[in-house]
Amino acid sequence: MKNIEIFDPAMCCSTGVCGPSIDPELMRLATVINSLKEKGIVITRHGLANEPQDFISNKIISDLLEREGAEILPVTLVNGEIAKTKIYPTNSELANWLGIDFDNKLPLKQSGCCGPEGCC
Repeated sequence: MKNIEIFDPAMCCSTGVCGPSIDPELMRLATVINSLKEKGIVITRHGLANEPQDFISNKIISDLLEREGAEILPVTLVNGEIAKTKIYPTNSELANWLGIDFDNKLPLKQSGCCGPEGCC
C-alpha cells in the first residue's frame, strides 16, 4: 500500500466545517479520507497550525516551503515524493495512487458533514 501524506495550510480544522463558511473541498476530502480509513487505508494529514514540527522535520516539505512559501500548501506526498501542490487531490487521483476503484470497492455517501455518521 502506498503512503499518502497531506500537508495542510494553517486552518482551524481539517473538515472545513468551522468558521463562518463551509469549504466543500475540505468536506469532500475529509469524507473520502474517513471512508478510506474505514476500509483500512490510512492517509495522514498534517496541519500547519497544530503540527508545525511535522513540516520542519520533513525535509521535502521544509525545503519546498523555504523555496515557495506557504502558498504552495496543501502539498500531497505519495511514498515521500511530491505528487500535488496548491490544491487537494481529487478522488480519481487518490484512487489511482492507491490502486483502488472507488465505484466498486468504496462507495462514498455524501450525507452528514464528514460521512454517513458525521464527525462534527
